[in-house]
Amino acid sequence: MTFNKQLYGVLLTDTLPVVIDSAAEYNRIESIFENLLDKENRSPEEDKLFDLLANLLEDYERRSLPPLAELSPLEALQFLMRENDLAQKDLAEFFGSKGIVSEVLSGKRSISKSQAKKLAARFCVSTDLFI
Repeated sequence: MTFNKQLYGVLLTDTLPVVIDSAAEYNRIESIFENLLDKENRSPEEDKLFDLLANLLEDYERRSLPPLAELSPLEALQFLMRENDLAQKDLAEFFGSKGIVSEVLSGKRSISKSQAKKLAARFCVSTDLFI
């Protein structure tokens, strides 16, 4: 398939991608990005738009989100839960029970090495983040 500049121009006009400077704009761009992500057989023009939106989202995240390494293990877990729309009950499989999850999230209990390994695999991050 060849790239159609006119069709790409229409996509840009419909989408109005801009440098993201607010959470509302981030959510708008992310919604469009996710629709393209879920679409099978994207056109070359949609692929270009997808790449552009990915770069805009990454840029905003880099500028506005805290580096995970600077967070405490509990803060990192809470951040990753928010970013992945996970509730406390969703972590029971990594900790063994809802009670242990509750203790960890309330700060009464630390994350063990085995739990850190499971969480690291789930979130595709280093185990060190949770220890």
